[in-house]
Amino acid sequence: MITADVFMDHATANGFSLWSGVPCSYLSPFINHVIDSEDLVYVGASNEGDAVAIASGGALAGRRGVAIFQNSGLGNAVSPLTSLNLVFHIPILVIVTLRGEPDGPADEPQHEVMGAITTQMLELMGVPWEFFPEESAEVAGAIERAAAHMDVNQTPYALVMRKGAVAPRALQRKAEPRPRGGAPAPWPLDAGERPTRREVLSAVLAATGPDDAVIATTGFTGRELYALDDRPNQLYMVGSMGCASSIGLGIALAQPDRRVVVLDGDGALLMRLGALATIGYERPANLVHILLDNEMHESTGGQSTVAHSMDAAGMAAACGYPEVRRLSTATEVSELLGEPGRTCRFAHVKIRPGVPEGLPRPDVTPAEVARRFRAVMAAATTGTARTGVAVGR
Repeated sequence: MITADVFMDHATANGFSLWSGVPCSYLSPFINHVIDSEDLVYVGASNEGDAVAIASGGALAGRRGVAIFQNSGLGNAVSPLTSLNLVFHIPILVIVTLRGEPDGPADEPQHEVMGAITTQMLELMGVPWEFFPEESAEVAGAIERAAAHMDVNQTPYALVMRKGAVAPRALQRKAEPRPRGGAPAPWPLDAGERPTRREVLSAVLAATGPDDAVIATTGFTGRELYALDDRPNQLYMVGSMGCASSIGLGIALAQPDRRVVVLDGDGALLMRLGALATIGYERPANLVHILLDNEMHESTGGQSTVAHSMDAAGMAAACGYPEVRRLSTATEVSELLGEPGRTCRFAHVKIRPGVPEGLPRPDVTPAEVARRFRAVMAAATTGTARTGVAVGR
């Protein structure tokens, strides 16, 4: 058995500084250590896939990310691990507990199946793993092997934690409630015809600069943004649907002096609604979350979502976003992005269906998209796109 402090000292020395996860009793000493630390960041995710995405956003922005969760939630993390991390080559450290270990200590019945296949799942995904160190002398080597793999291969590495590996550690700092945002203004009665996705994306391009981080959700949003103007500061999501906002959150927390603009879709938002609550609590002042809502899964044939029956702006306000708006035109989107940033913002834009004829797919690979995006994130901001943006919660 080791103490959390021993592991965390070595992990911090190797640059692991942004942690996100879902609690497990095995992991409590780590979570408590990070929460109590003044130098580390812990983001409590709504589910394990979001934790992977948040850690990945931090990694894209230059901070080593760690996703921690129980093995029963490994299934929730399969999509981002396979279609985000392994495809885009985004390295993070995954610490997953081994509940229900075969021939291990007695555990609850719901862990039996996952306990038997946890390591097989990691191997099937192509994620190398080793058991979490249980002796102080083993810690440095395990962390160094993980970091070396991540540096060379640019893909995740996993540590599988057995029961009793880490000594208990009490939590000293308690989370403080944060006020919810005010109710957004209603849609204007004379809103007129909805803008197209292309019109809104053109407004975003005109209002963002090379210092901004722009994350485009899976589907036609990324493809249209690419077709309008391919820029190295733009990340075009493929797969890992619903993770765009969590990636944006990780980037915003890792680089609070850089504006982060997330271009989301109604289908993607619905897939991971818990991310609204996480972002609404963390509320980084440099994050702008824009929902392009055409009430359908357009890239798969136009199947309806249930967005027409929900109030996304109202949900964002209820989840804690300090500023929420309903926008009716591309001009209003441009004006929003042209304002001095003051706080974390959510904008709900209803758009009409439609795709430009002959819309291309990006001819740059996801790995290259991530490589050049990281290069932008590694460069200092010039201030041209960041004028007036306030940092903090």
